[in-house]
Amino acid sequence: MRKSHPIRRVVLAGAATVSGIVLLLSLKPASDPSSAQAAGVGAPPAASAQGGAQAAGSGTVTGEAAQTQYGAVQVRLTVSNGKITRAEAVQAPKGGQSDQITANAVPKLNQAVVAAQGADIDAVSGATYTSAGYKESLQSAIDKAKAAGGSSQGSGSQGSGSEGSGSQGSGAAQAKTVTGSVAQTQYGAVQVRITVSGGKITQAETVQAPKGGQSDQITANAVPKLNQAAVTAGSADIDAVSGATYTSAGYKESLQSALDQAGG
Repeated sequence: MRKSHPIRRVVLAGAATVSGIVLLLSLKPASDPSSAQAAGVGAPPAASAQGGAQAAGSGTVTGEAAQTQYGAVQVRLTVSNGKITRAEAVQAPKGGQSDQITANAVPKLNQAVVAAQGADIDAVSGATYTSAGYKESLQSAIDKAKAAGGSSQGSGSQGSGSEGSGSQGSGAAQAKTVTGSVAQTQYGAVQVRITVSGGKITQAETVQAPKGGQSDQITANAVPKLNQAAVTAGSADIDAVSGATYTSAGYKESLQSALDQAGG
């Protein structure tokens, strides 16, 4: 009989331990913080973040994507009270050397747009194609903003401010973009697009130009000069760029075609 007492004690102690564990487990779920999260108690912060982003879409216009030799360029504008408050590139050339060129050129182009309040901005040195594509998409965004309510019309008429013609008030509304015919040269095709407002060329850009090998360097040097000369002269009566005789001749031919389509 004495030998059986230790066994009873062990059995009773084990039973007491099991009972205690059962009681603890039955109390834990009521206070487990993870169960509250699973039920969605932590959801309100996410909902409040969504509500704050809804106002960002107001007054934002995205231009059409412009295809360039090195990739697409697409510009988005934010317009407030008739002014461009922000410009950004949604798409830009990337990969290899394009990454460095884009990183250098795009911020400068964005800043130039806000400062100029229009598409009459200079190309960034060393980023001719990206600049041309940027300006093309930018003009598309401005046109969309005008069509949506004329909020950016004031930014398109800076070039004709001192012209004493009677059409000044409607110049911005009548601005149009015309692309000339393709001119074939010995080294490749040349095609010019111009924007005309109030009877003046406000922008000229090259849609196509000779490329490959030495032509890349010649085009990069000549095209910006030809574009600027077209705006300055307001006609196709511009000088050829030294060292780019064929490209200049093709440019003037396509430019004249664009002017003819625009009505002289």
